[in-house]
Amino acid sequence: MAVTAFWLVWLRNLFAVVMLSGIYSLFAAVLYVVMDAVDVAFTEAAVGAGISTVLMLGTLSMTKNTEKRHKCPSLTALALVLATGGVLVYGTFDMPRYGDPNAPINQHVANRYIEKSGHEVGPPNIVTSVLASYRGYDTLGETAVVFTAAIGVLVIIGRSKGGLMPGSTSAARRRREDDEGASS
Repeated sequence: MAVTAFWLVWLRNLFAVVMLSGIYSLFAAVLYVVMDAVDVAFTEAAVGAGISTVLMLGTLSMTKNTEKRHKCPSLTALALVLATGGVLVYGTFDMPRYGDPNAPINQHVANRYIEKSGHEVGPPNIVTSVLASYRGYDTLGETAVVFTAAIGVLVIIGRSKGGLMPGSTSAARRRREDDEGASS
C-alpha cells in the first residue's frame, strides 16, 4: 500500500493515478479481510475501488489526461501534511494492541451483539443483524455521502462556460443560435 501511495504522488498521467487509486482501495480491502473486518472490506471494495473509480474516470473524461506541472511545491502544504500525519500517528499511541482481549471493544459491544442480537433484531446471523440493524444508519450515511459526492462532481465538472451541461439540448440549441447569429 505504501509503494502504491508513493507511486500515486509521483505520477502525472491522471488515468494511471485513477487506476492506482482503485488498486490502493483493493489492497485496503484485502487488509481489512486479513483483520477480520469483512463488512468494512466489502464497503471499501464497493465504494473505494468501485464507485469512486467510476466517478473519477467520468471526471477524467471531461478533463485533460495529464496533471499540470508546478514550478515549486508549496512548503506550507508540506508542513500541513506532515503536521496532520504526526497528529494521527500520535493518536495511535493510545490505542490498545491489535487483538487485545482486554480492549474496550471486546468488553461491552461485542458481547452484547453475540448474546442479544438474535432476540433484539431477529435474524439468527450476527453479522446480518449488526449490518442491517445496529449499523443501518451508518450504512445509510455512507450511501448519502457517496451520492452527494457524485452529484457534486456532476454539478462542478459537468458545466460548460455558459452554465449548461455540455451534452444537454439547451447547450446544443444555444450553440446553433450562436452559429446562426455569427453567420448573419
